[in-house]
Amino acid sequence: MNDSLTALRAKRGFICDMDGVIYHGNRLLDGVAAFVDWLHRESKRFLFLTNSSERAPAELQAKLGRMGLDIGVEHFYTSALATAQFVAAQKPGASAYVIGAPGLVGALYEAGIVMNDVDPDYVICGETSAYNYQTILKAVALVQQGARLIATNSDLTGPSESGIIPACRALVAPIELATGKSAYYVGKPNPLMMRTGLRLLGVHSHEAAMIGDRMDTDIVAGIETGLDAVLVLSGCTSRAEVENYAYRPHHILRGVGDIPPPA
Repeated sequence: MNDSLTALRAKRGFICDMDGVIYHGNRLLDGVAAFVDWLHRESKRFLFLTNSSERAPAELQAKLGRMGLDIGVEHFYTSALATAQFVAAQKPGASAYVIGAPGLVGALYEAGIVMNDVDPDYVICGETSAYNYQTILKAVALVQQGARLIATNSDLTGPSESGIIPACRALVAPIELATGKSAYYVGKPNPLMMRTGLRLLGVHSHEAAMIGDRMDTDIVAGIETGLDAVLVLSGCTSRAEVENYAYRPHHILRGVGDIPPPA
């Protein structure tokens, strides 16, 4: 384990999930402050890359600031940004009907995508608390009329202060089932998200590690992109649940606080 951790600590770049790795809701997880201090002290390149599309990078920066962490906005990348970039590349000037939070809507606007609830090119779904039967009916009708279905990520559930809650895939599932159309999922484990993260860090895959709490998104994304995959048990996945998967993380840790060497 010591040799394994030594190799992990030597990595130049770290891509970290947020929910279940850095915080639960508005509660900072144990060891995170020490981990971030170590990243700064060792001049590591790091990126908080989250499948959540609810918040813009500036909001995530402010959220961590309220928890006592001073981190530059350039260290954040979200599935909302990835989705906006993907749609803009596929169809510049596209229009969309959006089921999502301000972080997603803002990213789409900045990428030149306009809102349209009559005849949009896309129906785009992300996490949101403003989700109801009427939005499902509208989305189903628009997809049946020809709009293409996009989802910001494939997370079925996510951690919160009150326990496990439905995430993006659970919200888009009724639309898929009712229309018979499968959504295109942009976030992890889609290689698009990971390659962008590596490009933002300016490191090669073998020089970086992916830290996450989900086997089906974070860990498989790290493995398939060639990064060392680090599972932390502070979020959605227990050690026993790892046995349900055919692949294995390179490291299993209690949390990111296990990564810095003891003082």
